[in-house]
Amino acid sequence: MDKPMSNFDFRFMSLGFKFRDFFLPRENILKEVGIKPGFYILDYGCGTGSYTIPAALLVGDSGKVYALDIHPFAIQWVQSMAAKRHLSNVEAILSDCATGLPDLSIDAILLYDTLHGLSKPHGVLAELHRVLKSDGVLSVNDHHIKEEKEMISRILGEGLFMLSRKGEKVYNFSKANWQQ
Repeated sequence: MDKPMSNFDFRFMSLGFKFRDFFLPRENILKEVGIKPGFYILDYGCGTGSYTIPAALLVGDSGKVYALDIHPFAIQWVQSMAAKRHLSNVEAILSDCATGLPDLSIDAILLYDTLHGLSKPHGVLAELHRVLKSDGVLSVNDHHIKEEKEMISRILGEGLFMLSRKGEKVYNFSKANWQQ
């Protein structure tokens, strides 16, 4: 992502997401990913934590959700939301690409409404490929990209992932290269 939005824009976006999430709960979308208790999740471009918090509830105390964003205010926001809900399984990461996570450590990556804003998608997809377990899932959706084919080709074009399942709201990809 090029640069973070202003704090005002972030607050305005979060207000809109509260309405969206009330009418279209994020839990319904996360069901398409197949998240189980004990999973380690990376919410890449976590923003307001709309997916982070429900994912943390799904993975339970034995799992963990890493919430990564380029915006310092997003990180503070997610940390505050997790603290209010007494969720000790959420860890925020401030970064524009590198996760700092070990190789093959993540069961599922959520890349929602982020792909369109990546200035260097190859670097990000390479990092996601590195941290995703061999049998892990990269779940993608981006309503800012109008053409479904364009979104899919951006992921497949790097040769790191292959489409494994198209859900109602998300596209799930698996690693194309199972050997590290």
